Amino acid sequence: MSEQRDQFSSKIGFILAAAGSAVGIGNLVGFPVAATKNGGGAFLLIYALFVAFICLPVMLAEMGLGRKAQKNPLGSYLALGSGKPFWSFSGFLAVLTPFMIAIFYMVITVWIFGYLYHAAIGDLDKLADPSYFGQFVNDYSFVGFLVAVTLIVNVILMGGVRQGIEKAAKFLMPALFVMLVLLVIFVLSLDNAVLGIQFYLVPDFSKIDGSVISGALSQAFFSLSLGMGILITYGSYFSRKDDIVTSGKLVAITDTAVAFTAGLMTLPAIFAINPDTDPNSLSDSSVSMIFSFFPQIFIALEASIGYLGASIAATIFFLLAFVAAITSLVSIIEVPTAAIIQQRGTSRKKALSVMCAATTILTIIAATSFGFIPAFTEFVSYGGATKSVFDVIYDVFYDTILPLNGLLICLFVWWHWRYTSLEQELAEGNPNYPNTFLAKYVRVSITTFIPAILFVVFVNTVMSKFFGITWF
Repeated sequence: MSEQRDQFSSKIGFILAAAGSAVGIGNLVGFPVAATKNGGGAFLLIYALFVAFICLPVMLAEMGLGRKAQKNPLGSYLALGSGKPFWSFSGFLAVLTPFMIAIFYMVITVWIFGYLYHAAIGDLDKLADPSYFGQFVNDYSFVGFLVAVTLIVNVILMGGVRQGIEKAAKFLMPALFVMLVLLVIFVLSLDNAVLGIQFYLVPDFSKIDGSVISGALSQAFFSLSLGMGILITYGSYFSRKDDIVTSGKLVAITDTAVAFTAGLMTLPAIFAINPDTDPNSLSDSSVSMIFSFFPQIFIALEASIGYLGASIAATIFFLLAFVAAITSLVSIIEVPTAAIIQQRGTSRKKALSVMCAATTILTIIAATSFGFIPAFTEFVSYGGATKSVFDVIYDVFYDTILPLNGLLICLFVWWHWRYTSLEQELAEGNPNYPNTFLAKYVRVSITTFIPAILFVVFVNTVMSKFFGITWF
């Protein structure tokens, strides 16, 4: 028997849960590095404009769709799409995408938990060894860390929306903010930290080109969890009296604020250790920065604050990264879980059992594709390179399908559901919304240039990832 539909108990509960979904490890490391390498303050300005003028309308469309249907992404498309096969496929894709993204995100979360464990027991010198990460990802200890992370995620999700997701978000998100602020204060007190702030904040418009603009849009789109079905699912947990519009604005502001603040931790830390750092030499990969670069930063602090102090700083950093990863992972897994509960009419416990079995098997396959099992390591070739299972999941679902899902949402509102229906839905809980500038802007943008931009981004990603052809 299907369970009675749960709802968020308060606006702050939704905002923290949605912000927890949006605030991931990319915000902590990837965003600051991308900003520094691509124009500093100029990149930040472009990113903020994309959040406000591209991402917010898509966010409101996803949330409005979910609340109107009171269903998961697949159920929403089925309920409002008149049973047409194209929209049914769109709904299926909106559930499959977060399920597959959960696999690679689970791998990274397990790695973070492993590094958190070793930092906490005083193994910082081991973590700082450049060769250690390669050994760690192919060690059997991964299984133990996987079990621990799986238990944490399932305990949260078993509580449902109010007693699980919302309750955890109300504790974990403030804890994340506190840890981030503490690390920022600590890092800014180090010598030469101001050099990092200069690289991070001073605008350099000469570095802005087509690829940087595309990268800023992708970063903003991915950062806010658009195209993952999360906001459709969370929107379905809203009551009719809740103000979706204001909540969406606050989620966007919170996510952007965390990403910006993280830059005040990441870049000053790098330059405090090595004032001669060339920003262009920093890796674009958040994985490389977290597991290879940052442990070396913390071990370098041993000379000034001692090994114990450096270990404590490293432990807080990895705990911060772990909280960010867990809050995102919970939101991602909730999407297919909600779909199983509603579409199959089963209990949350049974749905989570299915998800636990499926994600565990696929996570192990993805985790062993870093040299442990050759068949998974050299899984397929495209775009002029050999790709592992992990690479394929990332390239296909995270890099490629996300903008496509965003495009499909826009097309659904434009061609089928119609913008007037979305506007009426967003006016629930905010009666003045139809008279605002935002309403007029969303009406124009989501039916004209936003779909065009997302289409170009999708096609360019397909061509560059799989055929080695880049338009811009």
